[in-house]
Amino acid sequence: MRFKDKVIIVTGAAQGIGAAYATALAAEGAAVVVADLNETGGAEVVAQIERDAGRAMFVRTDVSSAESAAAVAEATVAAYGGIDGLVNNAAIYGDMAFDLLITVDWDYYRRFMSVNLDGALVMTRAVWPHLQARGGGAIVNQSSTAAWMYAGFYALAKIGVNGLTQQLAHELGGMNIRVNAIAPGPTDTAATRKQAGDAAKELVKGLALKRMGQPEDMVGACLFLLSEESAWITGQILNVDGGQIFRA
Repeated sequence: MRFKDKVIIVTGAAQGIGAAYATALAAEGAAVVVADLNETGGAEVVAQIERDAGRAMFVRTDVSSAESAAAVAEATVAAYGGIDGLVNNAAIYGDMAFDLLITVDWDYYRRFMSVNLDGALVMTRAVWPHLQARGGGAIVNQSSTAAWMYAGFYALAKIGVNGLTQQLAHELGGMNIRVNAIAPGPTDTAATRKQAGDAAKELVKGLALKRMGQPEDMVGACLFLLSEESAWITGQILNVDGGQIFRA
Protein backbone atom coordinates (compact mmCIF):
# COMPACT_ATOMS: atom_id res chain seq x y z
CA MET A 1 0.00 0.00 0.00
CA ARG A 2 2.57 2.55 -1.16
CA PHE A 3 -0.06 5.28 -1.52
CA LYS A 4 -2.06 4.90 1.67
CA ASP A 5 -3.45 8.35 2.64
CA LYS A 6 -2.19 9.88 -0.63
CA VAL A 7 -4.40 11.80 -3.04
CA ILE A 8 -3.64 11.64 -6.76
CA ILE A 9 -5.32 13.21 -9.79
CA VAL A 10 -5.14 11.23 -13.05
CA THR A 11 -6.24 13.08 -16.19
CA GLY A 12 -7.58 11.16 -19.14
CA ALA A 13 -8.41 8.33 -16.75
CA ALA A 14 -11.78 7.31 -18.22
CA GLN A 15 -10.20 4.72 -20.51
CA GLY A 16 -7.02 3.06 -21.69
CA ILE A 17 -3.72 3.65 -19.94
CA GLY A 18 -5.17 6.38 -17.72
CA ALA A 19 -7.81 4.00 -16.38
CA ALA A 20 -5.10 1.43 -15.65
CA TYR A 21 -3.14 4.06 -13.72
CA ALA A 22 -6.19 5.10 -11.70
CA THR A 23 -7.24 1.59 -10.72
CA ALA A 24 -3.69 0.56 -9.79
CA LEU A 25 -3.18 3.65 -7.63
CA ALA A 26 -6.47 3.03 -5.83
CA ALA A 27 -5.49 -0.61 -5.26
CA GLU A 28 -2.38 0.64 -3.47
CA GLY A 29 -4.35 2.91 -1.16
CA ALA A 30 -4.61 6.24 -2.96
CA ALA A 31 -7.73 8.34 -3.16
CA VAL A 32 -7.93 8.87 -6.93
CA VAL A 33 -9.58 11.67 -8.87
CA VAL A 34 -10.57 10.53 -12.36
CA ALA A 35 -10.34 13.76 -14.38
CA ASP A 36 -11.74 13.48 -17.89
CA LEU A 37 -14.30 14.85 -20.32
CA ASN A 38 -15.76 11.37 -20.79
CA GLU A 39 -18.41 11.25 -18.07
CA THR A 40 -19.66 7.74 -18.88
CA GLY A 41 -16.21 6.16 -18.95
CA GLY A 42 -15.11 8.12 -15.90
CA ALA A 43 -18.10 6.94 -13.90
CA GLU A 44 -17.38 3.34 -14.90
CA VAL A 45 -13.75 3.61 -13.70
CA VAL A 46 -14.88 5.08 -10.37
CA ALA A 47 -17.50 2.36 -9.97
CA GLN A 48 -14.89 -0.35 -10.57
CA ILE A 49 -12.52 1.19 -8.03
CA GLU A 50 -15.31 1.37 -5.47
CA ARG A 51 -16.30 -2.26 -6.13
CA ASP A 52 -12.70 -3.14 -5.32
CA ALA A 53 -13.00 -1.23 -2.01
CA GLY A 54 -10.98 1.76 -3.22
CA ARG A 55 -11.67 5.48 -3.04
CA ALA A 56 -12.28 7.55 -6.15
CA MET A 57 -14.38 10.30 -7.62
CA PHE A 58 -14.95 11.65 -11.11
CA VAL A 59 -14.54 15.33 -11.98
CA ARG A 60 -15.33 16.47 -15.51
CA THR A 61 -12.14 18.22 -16.62
CA ASP A 62 -10.88 20.01 -19.72
CA VAL A 63 -7.10 20.12 -19.28
CA SER A 64 -6.76 22.92 -21.83
CA SER A 65 -8.79 25.24 -19.59
CA ALA A 66 -7.15 26.99 -16.64
CA GLU A 67 -10.58 27.41 -15.05
CA SER A 68 -11.37 23.70 -15.37
CA ALA A 69 -7.95 22.74 -14.01
CA ALA A 70 -8.43 25.02 -11.00
CA ALA A 71 -11.88 23.54 -10.43
CA VAL A 72 -10.65 19.93 -10.32
CA ALA A 73 -7.84 20.93 -7.94
CA GLU A 74 -10.31 22.69 -5.65
CA ALA A 75 -12.77 19.78 -5.79
CA THR A 76 -9.98 17.36 -4.91
CA VAL A 77 -8.88 19.37 -1.88
CA ALA A 78 -12.50 19.79 -0.75
CA ALA A 79 -13.13 16.04 -0.96
CA TYR A 80 -9.83 14.61 0.27
CA GLY A 81 -7.99 17.43 2.08
CA GLY A 82 -5.05 17.93 -0.27
CA ILE A 83 -3.14 16.67 -3.30
CA ASP A 84 0.01 14.52 -3.33
CA GLY A 85 0.39 13.59 -6.98
CA LEU A 86 -0.67 14.34 -10.54
CA VAL A 87 -0.61 12.16 -13.65
CA ASN A 88 -0.90 14.25 -16.83
CA ASN A 89 -2.22 11.54 -19.13
CA ALA A 90 -5.03 13.31 -21.05
CA ALA A 91 -4.53 13.62 -24.79
CA ILE A 92 -6.30 13.84 -28.12
CA TYR A 93 -5.19 10.59 -29.73
CA GLY A 94 -7.93 8.12 -30.61
CA ASP A 95 -9.73 10.72 -32.74
CA MET A 96 -6.56 12.47 -33.93
CA ALA A 97 -6.64 13.68 -37.52
CA PHE A 98 -3.79 12.67 -39.82
CA ASP A 99 -2.11 15.57 -41.60
CA LEU A 100 1.25 17.22 -42.16
CA LEU A 101 2.63 20.05 -40.06
CA ILE A 102 2.76 22.18 -43.19
CA THR A 103 -0.90 21.64 -44.10
CA VAL A 104 -2.85 20.80 -40.92
CA ASP A 105 -5.72 23.18 -40.25
CA TRP A 106 -4.34 25.85 -37.93
CA ASP A 107 -7.31 25.92 -35.58
CA TYR A 108 -7.19 22.14 -35.25
CA TYR A 109 -3.45 22.27 -34.59
CA ARG A 110 -3.88 24.85 -31.85
CA ARG A 111 -6.67 22.84 -30.19
CA PHE A 112 -4.56 19.69 -30.41
CA MET A 113 -1.56 21.35 -28.80
CA SER A 114 -3.71 23.00 -26.14
CA VAL A 115 -4.55 19.51 -24.86
CA ASN A 116 -1.56 17.33 -25.78
CA LEU A 117 1.17 19.78 -24.73
CA ASP A 118 -0.27 22.76 -22.87
CA GLY A 119 -2.65 20.58 -20.85
CA ALA A 120 0.21 19.19 -18.76
CA LEU A 121 1.37 22.70 -17.92
CA VAL A 122 -2.17 23.98 -17.27
CA MET A 123 -2.78 21.17 -14.79
CA THR A 124 0.62 21.55 -13.14
CA ARG A 125 0.03 25.28 -12.64
CA ALA A 126 -3.26 24.48 -10.91
CA VAL A 127 -1.91 21.71 -8.71
CA TRP A 128 1.62 22.62 -7.63
CA PRO A 129 0.63 24.94 -4.74
CA HIS A 130 -1.36 22.08 -3.23
CA LEU A 131 1.60 19.71 -3.59
CA GLN A 132 3.82 22.30 -1.93
CA ALA A 133 1.33 22.62 0.92
CA ARG A 134 1.75 18.89 1.59
CA GLY A 135 5.53 19.22 1.73
CA GLY A 136 6.11 18.04 -1.82
CA GLY A 137 4.86 15.39 -4.20
CA ALA A 138 5.29 13.93 -7.65
CA ILE A 139 4.04 14.60 -11.17
CA VAL A 140 4.15 12.10 -14.02
CA ASN A 141 3.62 13.32 -17.58
CA GLN A 142 2.63 11.04 -20.44
CA SER A 143 5.07 11.29 -23.33
CA SER A 144 5.49 8.78 -26.18
CA THR A 145 8.27 7.14 -28.14
CA ALA A 146 6.84 9.16 -31.03
CA ALA A 147 9.02 11.98 -29.67
CA TRP A 148 12.06 10.22 -31.18
CA MET A 149 10.45 9.37 -34.53
CA TYR A 150 8.59 11.09 -37.34
CA ALA A 151 4.97 11.42 -36.25
CA GLY A 152 4.06 14.96 -37.29
CA PHE A 153 2.35 17.23 -34.81
CA TYR A 154 1.76 14.33 -32.41
CA ALA A 155 5.52 13.86 -32.12
CA LEU A 156 5.98 17.61 -31.76
CA ALA A 157 3.58 17.63 -28.80
CA LYS A 158 5.44 14.78 -27.12
CA ILE A 159 8.82 16.45 -27.70
CA GLY A 160 7.29 19.43 -25.92
CA VAL A 161 6.12 17.22 -23.05
CA ASN A 162 9.68 15.95 -22.62
CA GLY A 163 11.06 19.49 -22.50
CA LEU A 164 8.29 20.60 -20.16
CA THR A 165 9.12 17.71 -17.84
CA GLN A 166 12.76 18.75 -17.61
CA GLN A 167 12.03 22.44 -17.15
CA LEU A 168 9.36 21.90 -14.49
CA ALA A 169 11.64 19.50 -12.63
CA HIS A 170 14.02 22.41 -12.05
CA GLU A 171 11.32 24.95 -11.27
CA LEU A 172 9.61 22.72 -8.72
CA GLY A 173 12.53 20.70 -7.32
CA GLY A 174 13.21 23.21 -4.56
CA MET A 175 9.68 22.55 -3.28
CA ASN A 176 10.35 18.80 -3.13
CA ILE A 177 8.10 18.25 -6.15
CA ARG A 178 9.50 15.75 -8.63
CA VAL A 179 8.50 15.74 -12.31
CA ASN A 180 9.12 12.79 -14.63
CA ALA A 181 7.56 11.33 -17.77
CA ILE A 182 6.70 7.93 -19.19
CA ALA A 183 7.10 7.35 -22.93
CA PRO A 184 5.00 4.34 -23.94
CA GLY A 185 5.80 2.44 -27.10
CA PRO A 186 3.09 0.84 -29.28
CA THR A 187 0.35 -0.07 -26.80
CA ASP A 188 -2.78 -2.11 -27.41
CA THR A 189 -5.54 0.35 -26.58
CA ALA A 190 -8.77 1.11 -28.40
CA ALA A 191 -7.22 4.39 -29.55
CA THR A 192 -4.14 2.68 -31.02
CA ARG A 193 -6.25 0.03 -32.73
CA LYS A 194 -8.29 2.82 -34.32
CA GLN A 195 -5.26 4.87 -35.38
CA ALA A 196 -2.83 2.14 -36.44
CA GLY A 197 -5.07 -0.73 -37.51
CA ASP A 198 -3.12 -3.56 -39.13
CA ALA A 199 0.01 -1.37 -39.21
CA ALA A 200 0.44 -2.16 -35.51
CA LYS A 201 1.63 -5.63 -36.54
CA GLU A 202 4.48 -4.02 -38.49
CA LEU A 203 5.44 -1.91 -35.47
CA VAL A 204 5.84 -5.05 -33.38
CA LYS A 205 8.47 -6.40 -35.78
CA GLY A 206 10.78 -3.53 -34.84
CA LEU A 207 10.56 -4.13 -31.09
CA ALA A 208 13.07 -6.15 -29.12
CA LEU A 209 10.14 -7.78 -27.29
CA LYS A 210 7.86 -9.01 -30.06
CA ARG A 211 4.47 -7.97 -28.76
CA MET A 212 2.35 -4.88 -28.34
CA GLY A 213 2.45 -3.24 -24.94
CA GLN A 214 -0.61 -3.45 -22.72
CA PRO A 215 -1.90 -0.60 -20.52
CA GLU A 216 -0.84 -2.66 -17.51
CA ASP A 217 2.76 -2.60 -18.77
CA MET A 218 2.87 1.14 -18.02
CA VAL A 219 1.53 0.85 -14.49
CA GLY A 220 4.74 -0.22 -12.74
CA ALA A 221 6.66 2.75 -14.10
CA CYS A 222 3.92 5.18 -13.11
CA LEU A 223 3.65 3.86 -9.55
CA PHE A 224 7.42 3.84 -9.19
CA LEU A 225 7.78 7.46 -10.32
CA LEU A 226 4.99 8.62 -8.01
CA SER A 227 6.34 6.75 -5.00
CA GLU A 228 9.15 7.41 -2.56
CA GLU A 229 11.09 4.62 -4.25
CA SER A 230 12.08 7.23 -6.84
CA ALA A 231 12.79 9.98 -4.31
CA TRP A 232 16.00 11.12 -6.08
CA ILE A 233 14.71 10.84 -9.64
CA THR A 234 13.38 13.90 -11.45
CA GLY A 235 13.47 15.41 -14.93
CA GLN A 236 13.66 11.97 -16.55
CA ILE A 237 11.77 10.41 -19.45
CA LEU A 238 11.38 6.66 -19.02
CA ASN A 239 10.69 4.62 -22.16
CA VAL A 240 8.35 1.70 -21.57
CA ASP A 241 8.42 0.40 -25.11
CA GLY A 242 9.54 -3.20 -25.52
CA GLY A 243 12.95 -2.02 -26.68
CA GLN A 244 11.70 0.19 -29.52
CA ILE A 245 13.98 3.19 -28.97
CA PHE A 246 17.79 3.21 -28.95
CA ARG A 247 19.37 6.24 -27.29
CA ALA A 248 23.15 6.31 -26.81
